[in-house]
Amino acid sequence: MQKRTLILIAFIIVKIVAQYFLINPEYNLHRDEYLHLDQAKHLAWGYVSLPPLTSWISYIILVLGNTVFWVKFFPALFGALTILVVWKTIEELKGNLFALILGATCILCSVILRLNILYQPNSLDILLWTTVYFSIVKYISTRNEKWLYFLALTFALGFLNKYNIAFLLLGLLPALVLTEHRTLFLNKHFYGALLLAFVIVLPNLIWQYNHSFPVFYHMEKLAKTQLKNVNRGDFLKEQLLFFIGSLFVLLAGFISFFTYPVLRKYLILFWAFLFSMLIFIYFKAKGYYAIGLYPIFMAFGAVYLEQLLKRKWLFYLRPIALLLPIALLIPFLKVAFPIYSPATIQQNIRAYKNLGLLRWEDGKDHSLPQDFADMLGWQELAKKVDSAYHKINDGEHTLVLCDNYGQAGAINYYSSIKNIQAVSFNADYINWFPLNKKIKHAILVKEIIDEEKDRKKQKEQFDIVEKSGEITDSFAREFGTAIYILKNARIDINELLKKEIEEEKGLKKL
Repeated sequence: MQKRTLILIAFIIVKIVAQYFLINPEYNLHRDEYLHLDQAKHLAWGYVSLPPLTSWISYIILVLGNTVFWVKFFPALFGALTILVVWKTIEELKGNLFALILGATCILCSVILRLNILYQPNSLDILLWTTVYFSIVKYISTRNEKWLYFLALTFALGFLNKYNIAFLLLGLLPALVLTEHRTLFLNKHFYGALLLAFVIVLPNLIWQYNHSFPVFYHMEKLAKTQLKNVNRGDFLKEQLLFFIGSLFVLLAGFISFFTYPVLRKYLILFWAFLFSMLIFIYFKAKGYYAIGLYPIFMAFGAVYLEQLLKRKWLFYLRPIALLLPIALLIPFLKVAFPIYSPATIQQNIRAYKNLGLLRWEDGKDHSLPQDFADMLGWQELAKKVDSAYHKINDGEHTLVLCDNYGQAGAINYYSSIKNIQAVSFNADYINWFPLNKKIKHAILVKEIIDEEKDRKKQKEQFDIVEKSGEITDSFAREFGTAIYILKNARIDINELLKKEIEEEKGLKKL
């Protein structure tokens, strides 16, 4: 086995293993992870929250036992495969061992390490963006049409994973027109590749059509509740932080298209980056949406720096170039990863505030980074819902109704009660209500509310309405969330729920 292959395997192992040591045991899974895991029990060609590919991976996790180990394995694997694709890109660009190690180190010691601690579509999104760009490199290098079809396949999988990859296409098409590669529009295989991508994504498009395109409702809601708080200046600042230890490699990658003749034929990638970035800025996108743009340029930067540092008086800078991404990652490990407990974080809270890590989607600062707070309180919630469930002692006719998808998913994941099936009017759970059973009792999981006002209606509908418990973890985003027991319904709960579900879906269509 070649030396470079052994080094690549070492990077992959380090990458996967490291992901398991970057989360303090005090944290639970993240609220988004519970939703994605529940989708495995409701396989479809689309969902309100995202396309179907994540649910297929969740099904594999379910078959493997649905344990935390497997939940964390797949984003770690996608991160490792991103290193592999960058490695293969460097090889295609004729980079040698130094360039290979530098490129792999830059990916390993970047924001991707942070994203890969969570089971979300983002990890696979970055891998597929990088693979699309790798396909472009291979096609330009070899002129083999099979890479057009591979690009189409990769893009289609990216579309089925996260619609965010549309920004890649929107940046790539004008870049194609701007460069000599516009001749692709005369190539029949270009249209064959487009047809392949369309056929693969068609079932999801049909699902969207049949459900009145919930993706547009989701985007509109996202714009109103989250993107309105996004500052374009903060977006640009975040781009610098994502790869702060390897900015010099990234800059070298951009410069290489204009100063290194061997790489000039790949200039389309630079223009594609520029157009996609301008679109992100225009739409006030979240900073992490753009991360998929960068890994491919680490490959170009590594190859270019390898050539620059061949000279005698620069050769000794090579070790510094390799160590710099690692050295600059170390201070960020303490604040960007949930390595420390919430109590320990409070002792060094200023560092988090100075980096803007305490700002949530509501635009305000809180006591923990939002992702950290989203990983607390869930096991406590499930345990207290189980306790309420046992008090009713009629599980066959009991509905667990939650305010949001995180609550419902966490209860379904951690509950010791088989087939508890908690639901919500939020996200995909609106399509998963167990209306095939007669509902006589309910357990309500409610966020902080005006208790007297909101309980009045339930007291008219049930014989018994009582508070059973609440989340006491003050660091959890769900702090104060209450659990209520509603026993012995006086009305037809099934009909009431059907009506509310239809009303909620009607609002989403509007």
